[in-house]
Amino acid sequence: MSTPWLVEPAGPLVGELAVNGDKSVSHRSLLIGALCDGPVEVVGWGDSADTRATLEAVRALGVTVDDHGAGRLTVHGVGLTGLRPPVGSIDVRNAGTLMRLLSGIVAMQPSGVFTLDGDESIRRRPMERVAAPLRAMGAEIETTAGCPPVVVTAGTPLHGIEHVLEVASAQVKSAILLAGLRADGPTTVIEPTATRDHTERLLRAAGATVHSAGGRVTLVPPARLQLARIEVPGDISSAAFPIVAATLIPQSRIFLRGIGIGAGRTGLLDVLERMGGRIALFNRRLTDAGEPVADLEVAHAELSATSIGPDEIAGLVDELPIIALAACVARGRTRVRGAGELRVKESDRLESVRDALHGVGGHIEVRGDGWLIRGVPSRLRGGTVDPRGDHRIAMLGAVAGLYSEQGVTVTDPTAIDVSFPGFRALMQAATAVRR
Repeated sequence: MSTPWLVEPAGPLVGELAVNGDKSVSHRSLLIGALCDGPVEVVGWGDSADTRATLEAVRALGVTVDDHGAGRLTVHGVGLTGLRPPVGSIDVRNAGTLMRLLSGIVAMQPSGVFTLDGDESIRRRPMERVAAPLRAMGAEIETTAGCPPVVVTAGTPLHGIEHVLEVASAQVKSAILLAGLRADGPTTVIEPTATRDHTERLLRAAGATVHSAGGRVTLVPPARLQLARIEVPGDISSAAFPIVAATLIPQSRIFLRGIGIGAGRTGLLDVLERMGGRIALFNRRLTDAGEPVADLEVAHAELSATSIGPDEIAGLVDELPIIALAACVARGRTRVRGAGELRVKESDRLESVRDALHGVGGHIEVRGDGWLIRGVPSRLRGGTVDPRGDHRIAMLGAVAGLYSEQGVTVTDPTAIDVSFPGFRALMQAATAVRR
């Protein structure tokens, strides 16, 4: 465990802030880049513990990746069938995206046995939601009591299927589509609500035919993939923390450039807007790989309570912890429903968010598959937050400290490195200590 981090009450956040490259796109740029014919240049890659796990996994599968530093990589793709089984298991560490997407990728390889394993946290994550549809396609895949380690024996012919997701999940959708790259016909995934579509956009940019309409996503197996360059947008899930901090702290005004605003990623902005947030989007554009991005201006605003229903959860599941903090200091009662998926993240986030916010003076109760939050429009008392190894709880604690009377001690800030290693320096540079 690292040295605790005392986050003191802060004055305004000001200036232009740069967040890390989008973690979801960073994972996919390596995985899909590895399946391309020839080199793929990646710029803006978000370097973190999770994405480093993907980098090492791809290398373990026989793909050369040149790391030029400053978020620039060259992935020397080996084609759809060029991955080699490594000696021993592939260590995904704590990266759930890697575990699930890689299951689909190795299932469609022509031969080999691939074992996917990770840390204690990842071994508690559900994998049958991926394994079951892959088996329906013909894959030979075994889980351990429904969780990792996962063993995939490649080489059986895969069939295109039509699969209805029981729970909206971009990771499960992506695993099925990636396995479908070598199926004997089209593969269709039907979503109950729209989820992030980074996999579909990158596959289209690489030359695959992917149709999306009416909640149906269909992939036609391509002969090959080829992609020259991937620009990774700024990560809106990481940007969520300075966005909420600037919204709460009086006289704040920040700018964020090149933030990803694709499908399934802007739920935070929608919720804050109806709570009274002041967030302007401008300079909207598409990257060369088809990712929508925009520049954001965020200013302080007084917030009011809202309700968040099950149909919204998939589009803001990673941002719910920091939304809960905003609701604690908004005027009125906020109700969140349908967020049971939070129980199978790096921690049980329904419980760990409640405990963290209780510990700093928030009024929040777990109610079934969500929260009931009584907002008090003033600074939090302050106290101590134990992240329980969860990066988003650690960053939640830091923002709570900035908007507190007494400060907040985050007991183990190293958890932040899973997704946003530069977070601490960014927030220290952007804030002034409150006098």
